[in-house]
Amino acid sequence: MTTPRIDDDLEALVRQFQASDLTEMHVRTDGIELFLSRNPDAEPLLGATIAAPATSIPAPAAAAPRTTQSAASTPAPSPAPAPAAANIPDGWSIVSAPYLGTFYRAPKPGEANFVELGQSVDAGTDLCLVEVMKLFTAVCADVKGVVRHIYVNDGDMVVEGQPLFALEPAA
Repeated sequence: MTTPRIDDDLEALVRQFQASDLTEMHVRTDGIELFLSRNPDAEPLLGATIAAPATSIPAPAAAAPRTTQSAASTPAPSPAPAPAAANIPDGWSIVSAPYLGTFYRAPKPGEANFVELGQSVDAGTDLCLVEVMKLFTAVCADVKGVVRHIYVNDGDMVVEGQPLFALEPAA
């Protein structure tokens, strides 16, 4: 049996999946496995059959996820709309969200942000964290350059491929 906090996290993850453009998501952590798919014939990565729970969250008819855990039905925050990376000069690098999750500019609450506008960074410099179900992934600069745009506010929900930063390559 899971604790109410885990149920809340799972429910939020299911709702975020439903609101995203993702076609499948498979998360495994601390003895919990969650497999969501918009394809009713999809099989989990391990090939095991996972039955849909008796009390699953209703989804749009064409996009019903299958889950390994049931979740209560309370509203969860919707992902922020993906901002357009329009008007970015040629040659600049857009750093995008690796997956659906929560965007954090600092390593821990109360600490300084990883980067600020106008800051020079090297390829591999940590720019932010994206968190899903207490798993944090550092998002790094892919080129040496200068941070020219930060598209997301700290604590915002992001979707896979959503622009997070624009970097002007260093000369």
